[in-house]
Amino acid sequence: MRLITRRLAMGCVMAITLAAAPSARAQAPTTTTGGGTGGDYGYKFEDDPLSAGGFGPADATIRVRPGPVRTTLIRPRTSFVPEMLKSVENI
Repeated sequence: MRLITRRLAMGCVMAITLAAAPSARAQAPTTTTGGGTGGDYGYKFEDDPLSAGGFGPADATIRVRPGPVRTTLIRPRTSFVPEMLKSVENI
Protein backbone atom coordinates (compact mmCIF):
# COMPACT_ATOMS: atom_id res chain seq x y z
CA MET A 1 0.00 0.00 0.00
CA ARG A 2 2.83 2.36 0.85
CA LEU A 3 4.61 1.73 -2.45
CA ILE A 4 1.43 2.51 -4.39
CA THR A 5 1.03 5.84 -2.54
CA ARG A 6 4.63 6.80 -3.20
CA ARG A 7 4.35 5.98 -6.91
CA LEU A 8 1.08 7.90 -7.17
CA ALA A 9 2.70 10.95 -5.55
CA MET A 10 5.71 10.79 -7.89
CA GLY A 11 3.37 10.46 -10.88
CA CYS A 12 1.46 13.58 -9.80
CA VAL A 13 4.69 15.55 -9.39
CA MET A 14 5.90 14.49 -12.83
CA ALA A 15 2.56 15.36 -14.43
CA ILE A 16 2.59 18.85 -12.91
CA THR A 17 6.20 19.37 -14.01
CA LEU A 18 5.44 18.33 -17.58
CA ALA A 19 2.31 20.49 -17.69
CA ALA A 20 4.26 23.58 -16.56
CA ALA A 21 7.25 22.98 -18.86
CA PRO A 22 5.81 24.46 -22.09
CA SER A 23 5.16 27.81 -20.39
CA ALA A 24 8.83 28.19 -19.44
CA ARG A 25 10.39 29.22 -22.73
CA ALA A 26 12.73 32.02 -23.75
CA GLN A 27 11.39 35.01 -25.60
CA ALA A 28 11.84 35.20 -29.33
CA PRO A 29 14.61 37.61 -30.40
CA THR A 30 13.34 41.03 -31.45
CA THR A 31 14.73 43.05 -34.33
CA THR A 32 15.92 46.64 -33.95
CA THR A 33 15.10 49.55 -36.26
CA GLY A 34 18.46 49.14 -38.00
CA GLY A 35 17.47 45.72 -39.26
CA GLY A 36 20.02 43.83 -37.17
CA THR A 37 19.39 41.24 -34.50
CA GLY A 38 20.25 43.58 -31.64
CA GLY A 39 23.84 42.38 -31.24
CA ASP A 40 25.21 45.87 -30.59
CA TYR A 41 23.16 46.77 -27.53
CA GLY A 42 24.63 48.34 -24.43
CA TYR A 43 23.79 49.79 -21.05
CA LYS A 44 24.54 53.23 -19.71
CA PHE A 45 24.51 53.79 -15.95
CA GLU A 46 23.92 57.37 -14.89
CA ASP A 47 24.86 56.88 -11.23
CA ASP A 48 28.21 55.15 -11.69
CA PRO A 49 30.09 55.51 -8.35
CA LEU A 50 33.53 55.28 -9.96
CA SER A 51 32.98 58.42 -11.99
CA ALA A 52 31.58 60.29 -8.98
CA GLY A 53 34.96 61.45 -7.64
CA GLY A 54 36.47 61.03 -4.22
CA PHE A 55 38.64 58.15 -5.38
CA GLY A 56 41.74 60.08 -6.38
CA PRO A 57 45.15 59.83 -4.69
CA ALA A 58 44.83 63.34 -3.18
CA ASP A 59 41.32 62.77 -1.77
CA ALA A 60 40.59 61.94 1.85
CA THR A 61 40.93 58.29 2.78
CA ILE A 62 38.42 56.30 4.74
CA ARG A 63 39.90 54.95 7.94
CA VAL A 64 38.32 52.04 9.70
CA ARG A 65 38.50 51.78 13.47
CA PRO A 66 40.55 48.84 14.70
CA GLY A 67 38.68 45.93 16.14
CA PRO A 68 38.42 45.37 19.89
CA VAL A 69 41.40 43.95 21.72
CA ARG A 70 40.49 40.48 22.84
CA THR A 71 42.27 38.88 25.75
CA THR A 72 41.67 35.45 27.14
CA LEU A 73 40.13 35.01 30.54
CA ILE A 74 42.69 32.32 31.38
CA ARG A 75 46.06 33.98 31.70
CA PRO A 76 49.34 32.17 32.29
CA ARG A 77 50.91 32.69 35.70
CA THR A 78 54.35 33.97 34.82
CA SER A 79 55.40 34.44 38.44
CA PHE A 80 54.32 31.02 39.64
CA VAL A 81 57.70 29.93 41.08
CA PRO A 82 58.29 33.11 43.19
CA GLU A 83 54.71 32.87 44.52
CA MET A 84 55.29 29.22 45.42
CA LEU A 85 58.50 30.07 47.28
CA LYS A 86 56.75 32.83 49.24
CA SER A 87 53.98 30.46 50.28
CA VAL A 88 56.52 27.82 51.38
CA GLU A 89 58.53 30.35 53.46
CA ASN A 90 55.47 31.13 55.57
CA ILE A 91 55.05 27.48 56.66
